[in-house]
Amino acid sequence: MAANTSELLPQLFRLEYSKMTAVLCRLFGLQHMETAEDIVSETFLKATEVWSAQGIPENPTAWLYTVAKNKTKDYLKHISIFETQVKGALTSGETQAETDFDFNPQSISDSQLAMIFAVCNPANSAASQICLALQILCGFSVEEIADAFLSKTETIKKRLLRARSNLRNDNFQIRQLQEATIKERLDVVLRTLYLLFNEGYFSKSNNHLIRKDLCSEAIRLALILTENPLTNTTQSNALLALMCFQSSRLDARANNEGETVLYEQQDKNLWSKELIEQGNYYLVHACSGNEVSKYHLEAGIAYWHTTPTDNNKWSHILQLYNQLILIEYSPMTALNRTFAFAKVYGHQPGIQEAEKLGLSNNSHYHSLLGYLYAETDTDKAIAHYQQAICLTKSTAEKKTLMKEINRLLL
Repeated sequence: MAANTSELLPQLFRLEYSKMTAVLCRLFGLQHMETAEDIVSETFLKATEVWSAQGIPENPTAWLYTVAKNKTKDYLKHISIFETQVKGALTSGETQAETDFDFNPQSISDSQLAMIFAVCNPANSAASQICLALQILCGFSVEEIADAFLSKTETIKKRLLRARSNLRNDNFQIRQLQEATIKERLDVVLRTLYLLFNEGYFSKSNNHLIRKDLCSEAIRLALILTENPLTNTTQSNALLALMCFQSSRLDARANNEGETVLYEQQDKNLWSKELIEQGNYYLVHACSGNEVSKYHLEAGIAYWHTTPTDNNKWSHILQLYNQLILIEYSPMTALNRTFAFAKVYGHQPGIQEAEKLGLSNNSHYHSLLGYLYAETDTDKAIAHYQQAICLTKSTAEKKTLMKEINRLLL
């Protein structure tokens, strides 16, 4: 039974920790976020002790919520911080009374949405917002966050401390989200979730479990946005569609040796039909208005990537990249557009288009040129692949590039 406990509790921790913390933060306020986290941590510690000795209860999740609720009520009765700082707020009518406090589905949903908007604080850098989202909204440990960022744990600890301090001092009210507040921060929220997803999808970490977890957590949080009328916007749906399309190909993007599998070499049988269908569903909802955002364009590009049989798909993809690069330029967007350009017009015109970018310090630039030169000039292709190897920090990318060099040398 102890073995079952050791398997079940980590799963429940990842699923329920952030929900429980969000509800308690909504009750206490962000100033007492650590108190909320302590109560939830103590709940899981008690579960470890009790379940190991007495076995797993019939409804483990309900057991956790009951213990957390009892611990919270005990805290509200006996800890001085409640008497001096929280009790006044509770009796002033600004939030729910103690007797109304519960872990019901509506409370959890509202609290999670509020916490998303609290964590996406413009006072913090984008990297800090992602770290906070991983820790507070997703239940990631400092070590897991460090793994995802390829950073030292001490670096992540310092970043989180500063970000949490800004969060506590922001006086952001999560008890009752107002429509004006949502409109003010929604762009920041969408941007943070977009970056969170990209940390997983374009992960430089060799930990494949962390990579998939980052993507699935970003999808879970985006789903919360689409389930609330105030945040169920066309941009939210477009972002969720993009995540579903991209995630559908995750299992095909790396082989058992940890090497990156190029798009054209991916086993399409490994693509998730369910996620593609979900992407289609949210893309339809995203196109219900006249708005065209970067998320719409990227979702459209990702849609065409999951449609392997259309002969004109690269023309459609290039048109979308032409629009995207005007909305928001980035080196990766420019390189991806050049790849699509080469698929439409040929490798030699693609080489000329790529060289206009002048991204000589970018590993993906040299990787693209290596691919484009491979058919006509083996020496140049190998030279660019070698330059890409020198510039990338990703072990998986290095392996893939070496494989391409070895293929050309045969």
